[in-house]
Amino acid sequence: MTTERIGPPLRADERETLRAFLDYHRATLAMKCDGLSTEDLRRRSMPPSTLTLLGLVRHMAEVERTWFRRVIDQEDVPLVWSADGDFQVAYDASTATRSEAFEAWQAEVGHSRRIEREAESLDVTGYHERWGEEVSLRLVMLHLIHEYARHNGHADFLREGIDGTVGA
Repeated sequence: MTTERIGPPLRADERETLRAFLDYHRATLAMKCDGLSTEDLRRRSMPPSTLTLLGLVRHMAEVERTWFRRVIDQEDVPLVWSADGDFQVAYDASTATRSEAFEAWQAEVGHSRRIEREAESLDVTGYHERWGEEVSLRLVMLHLIHEYARHNGHADFLREGIDGTVGA
């Protein structure tokens, strides 16, 4: 499978620009995983790190779920892989499969896109329990862009270590 990645528009309003950059970073993570088996995706970076591409996909499913469904939409849903809200559990992909991780991630991305599109504006807020504060959809989208960009940097190194593929 080859992921299509569309660059963000050079001129657009704020919401469309945020949406496009977020989708660009989502596609980047998927690209970094293209053509790899479950075993490849489980390959660790270097000792003592347990970081894997599959773990990053699972982590980003949890991030999407938390920020869009739990914070903005106020859904009472647990994390996918941790009943006690521990994001670190998602990183352990030692028994995970490609299909399980990508199905969960794609489902959460679908929910996130729906929630964002249905929101009246970027000023819509949700309550972030851990921070004890209201946060705007604008902040959530920027936070997700930041989170993907950071982890896509990790994905670059992980992919290079698996098969030598470099670049975005």
